[in-house]
Amino acid sequence: MSPTAVHRPLAPESLAPPAANYALAVASEGVSRLLHTSGVVPTRPDGSVPDADGPEGLAEQAEVVWSSIAALVGEAGMAMTDIVSITTYVVVGYDLGPVMAVRDRYLGDHRSASTLVTVPALAQDAWKMEIAVIAAA
Repeated sequence: MSPTAVHRPLAPESLAPPAANYALAVASEGVSRLLHTSGVVPTRPDGSVPDADGPEGLAEQAEVVWSSIAALVGEAGMAMTDIVSITTYVVVGYDLGPVMAVRDRYLGDHRSASTLVTVPALAQDAWKMEIAVIAAA
């Protein structure tokens, strides 16, 4: 995080708390850089995609996606704690628990704004999830 950037999770008492480990909103101050990713898909560097119906299920796809997000954030000279917003898309019928568990492992105690949407399909049949993030530093 930039020495002057401050990310403050917002949780007005007049609103219900978040349903999981995320913030309802994040206010960022003193920001000098922004990172906007495209939807990051579960394609490994060798072009393969983990089988979401295999033994590891969707968790393996989530691991590939979050590993890629970590690489993009690092390439931008930022930290995972600079992520202020996450939009996750998961194909209907897949368990959302592993997707959220991998997110929580990569973010630790950091809370960003987060939206999770179920969709009928993604651009490639093998992709069962996709995530876009915004980071600010």
